[in-house]
Amino acid sequence: MHDLIIRDVLIVDGTGAGARRGDVAVDGRLISEAGDVGGGARREINGGGRVLAPGWVDVHTHYDGQVVWDSELAPSSWHGATTVVMGNCGVGFAPVRPGSESFLIELMEGVEDIPGTALHEGMTWDWETFPEYLRALEAMPRKLDVVAQVPHAAVRAYVMGDRAHGDATEADVEAMARLVGEALEAGAAGFTTSRTILHRSVHGLVPGTDAGAHELLTIAAAMGRAGHGVFQLISDRFGQDDERAMMGQLAELTGGPVTFSLAQNDQHPLSYRDDLAAAAEHNRQGRRVVPQVADRPVGMLFGLESSLHPFIGHPTYRDLARLPLPERVARLRRPDVRAALLADRSTAPPVVQLISTRWPQIFRLGEQPDYEPSPLESVAATARQEGRTEQEVALDWLLEDEGKALLFAPLANYASGNLDPLHEIMTHPDTVLGLGDGGAHCGLICDASMPTFLLTHWVRDRRREPKLTLEQAVHLQTARTAALYDLTDRGTITPGKRADLNLIDLDALRLHRPEMVHDLPAQGRRLVQGVDGYEMTMVAGVVTRLDGELTDALPGTLVRSG
Repeated sequence: MHDLIIRDVLIVDGTGAGARRGDVAVDGRLISEAGDVGGGARREINGGGRVLAPGWVDVHTHYDGQVVWDSELAPSSWHGATTVVMGNCGVGFAPVRPGSESFLIELMEGVEDIPGTALHEGMTWDWETFPEYLRALEAMPRKLDVVAQVPHAAVRAYVMGDRAHGDATEADVEAMARLVGEALEAGAAGFTTSRTILHRSVHGLVPGTDAGAHELLTIAAAMGRAGHGVFQLISDRFGQDDERAMMGQLAELTGGPVTFSLAQNDQHPLSYRDDLAAAAEHNRQGRRVVPQVADRPVGMLFGLESSLHPFIGHPTYRDLARLPLPERVARLRRPDVRAALLADRSTAPPVVQLISTRWPQIFRLGEQPDYEPSPLESVAATARQEGRTEQEVALDWLLEDEGKALLFAPLANYASGNLDPLHEIMTHPDTVLGLGDGGAHCGLICDASMPTFLLTHWVRDRRREPKLTLEQAVHLQTARTAALYDLTDRGTITPGKRADLNLIDLDALRLHRPEMVHDLPAQGRRLVQGVDGYEMTMVAGVVTRLDGELTDALPGTLVRSG
């Protein structure tokens, strides 16, 4: 007698093997049978021929703060994620010296656009060291499992204090390496750092941005002594030979994977091929270097409730910005206000003006979100077709749906005006899917839905070739992502593996348009994106979502690595 049998499902097991019709039995936390399951069960669920896949393993999130107060971890839990890896990009909340909590909050607010007011109110700070942080995470049940990494900026701040942005001494470096080793021995899954000028806070670049190779290599050696751990980084310098060489050295010293963020860029739209080739060469020589990639454009969502839109720096708009949205919309529709707004010259910083007025790369997102729009549907193209200015078009689009409409502004992965290069990148044997940034960029981005998009767009709806098979898509976000973090107990529908499962009505799977809500502590705002089509989600044999609604069950916990 099994605990549960899910009958009549299309089993897409995560290995990449062909889908097959059958049943799956669950006993306790584990899958016990997959195929033609006989006998009975204490409970049966009729799958009705729907897709049964492993739970998604999302390797790039920023729930480091939200995980302290929120057991749901939405929107990732809405989109079939059953394991999330946080602590990416070198920012996080442990270790922390008493009295320096605000510094770490300001780093996270600047880099990941998480409201500082929400973090100040929601964080408990009942830890100092990273092992103590892990114990605090372990004490709270939640919808899904969390995996934690050690952030470089927090380690630097703990060791160096007010000198965290400067050069580290040899004693500093040894102290940092020791802390990282202790964190890994306690169950941290890796170490992360930021080496990009895009990551800034009120204090300037994130601590560690300009860290020398000696500092990173010494930390990598400590990871090697601990015997496990992923080294994750985001860098502006991967195209440089010395940075590529250093990644190989990091992989040699850690004995584990080095993963870095990779996207197509407008200035050099084919340079990603050089990066893929460099990673492939490292892997051929036995050093595991893994480009981490997205499955859709990396971009921003401009709206009247967002952190940024094309009129954010116009003096006329600044006078209206604090008004409630309905009143703001009414004022913006008045001919005199509209004329004044369009006549204004923006006083926003040049980089803000540049990003928010790239008219050929700004599109209407739509009620049914379109993340692969035609260049002929851009603000610039529409303005030409209609004989209007780009600003007029953008303003009209922003005022749609009573001011709740969103404009989609791809910043990377869209230099070709389509997603064809992403197919090449995603299906490369050395890459792994990530970069969804769940929990972060609350006022501008909502990409925790990327696993759902992989199925709706790449498998089912894409209007051009190439596409992905259902088996490819599921493999990319289950077994492939789990393997990066050595999560060998999950990621496939195989007897003996954890019963982390998604029952999906592929025909009904639908992404909602993102919306702004104010449900963070201190009424902090964030963009969330709803979804239809997940009929059931299960974590460790416990149903967390059924018939499209979350249950009260909280089977998730901290996963200690090593």
